[in-house]
Amino acid sequence: MSRALALIDGNSFYCSCERVFDPKLVGVPVIVLSNNDGCAVARTPEAKALGIKMGAPYFMIRELCRREKVRVFSSNYTLYGDMSARANAVYRQFAKDVEIYSIDESFLDLSEVRERERLELARDLRSTVRRWTGIPTCVGIGPTKTLAKLANHIAKRVPELGGVCDLSDENERAMWLVGIPVGEVWGIGRASLAKLEALGVDTVADLRDLDPRPARQALTVVGERIIHELRGRACLPLEIVPARRKGCAVTRSFASRVTEQADLEQAVSAHATRLAEKLRRDGLATTQITVFYHTSEHDRGDPKRSVSTVVHLPEATSDSLVLIKAARLGVAKTWREQGPEPWRYSKAGVITTDLVPLTESPRALFGALDRERGGALMAAMDACNRRFGRGTVVPARAGLEAKRTWATKFEMRTPRYTTRLAEVPVVTAMATAGPEIRPSSS
Repeated sequence: MSRALALIDGNSFYCSCERVFDPKLVGVPVIVLSNNDGCAVARTPEAKALGIKMGAPYFMIRELCRREKVRVFSSNYTLYGDMSARANAVYRQFAKDVEIYSIDESFLDLSEVRERERLELARDLRSTVRRWTGIPTCVGIGPTKTLAKLANHIAKRVPELGGVCDLSDENERAMWLVGIPVGEVWGIGRASLAKLEALGVDTVADLRDLDPRPARQALTVVGERIIHELRGRACLPLEIVPARRKGCAVTRSFASRVTEQADLEQAVSAHATRLAEKLRRDGLATTQITVFYHTSEHDRGDPKRSVSTVVHLPEATSDSLVLIKAARLGVAKTWREQGPEPWRYSKAGVITTDLVPLTESPRALFGALDRERGGALMAAMDACNRRFGRGTVVPARAGLEAKRTWATKFEMRTPRYTTRLAEVPVVTAMATAGPEIRPSSS
């Protein structure tokens, strides 16, 4: 059978997750904001029709949202991540090999499905995902990842296709590609687009027919691979097993400016705790962390300062307590007092690179860590947080989530319906108005 990949993604995924638990939002313009309620990162078609652009700062569109009755929500990443996991569980019912590309996109290998049955399977997949999770999706099918992406793009923009497009047939594919701007190709950014326009390339068909050699000169080997992918020759394999991460970072902007050393130390301690959780989840460890914090370039008139320092550890570890100690040390050795007008820090984070598997990392000759005792403590803490929700048990240095004055702002966040017991929806019968769904209070 011929090779076939499908790309399925959730339509306006963050907004769709919100609509699943509040049906009154259907047909209403909805946007979801980034961290600290900064800018629009997800928009429904109704919101797009009002002229709200991706990345539009909320303070600039606040009046428009009020006037047009746009429903605005803070990001609810816990909910979105869980809904993504549920959708991927459905995908695995339809395909043996699934690559999770992003929180709302996954590639499925349909090569074992007969060509004449692929469209029907894709329609059944969309229907099942919608029925089991409430998330609307579109599916694009093609012999390569790049063509599957293009097929998905077509499926979204041509309602007559019913949310599914198959570009497996070369003749039908040629018909579609002549009408799609080259900027819609996966991997073509603004800089690449300018170079292609200089070469006279306007459509996807133009790029497909371009000689790979000048494309390589203009766009490096990436451009050459795109051309081969557009011609149906696969250059990008399905990555079923995620590559081992080489680095990890936890960075956050503060809800309000931080001026006290104690608050900054608590912030980096919380970030180090989260970093350690990610490392333990993947069985990895680190021998050093970079601690940074800085003021905002947008705070006019305020003194500016940017700090970054590396703290080395005696041996590789993923122990939260060890990483917290290192993060606090990074702040302690770089903190400076500014005088009557202190620096107002806007963001901080911890970063690590050159990660290694914990079980394969060498032990220190001097100052070795007590891995057995620390590992048992971390395992117990992780087990509690998995069962009762992240943040149930945290090191005291990281502070309680509800009392972190510097924490990222989510003033319009909806409940984490599927992962927090206290926020699970409760259905109560109403004598006249029918059932009402509200978050649990226990």
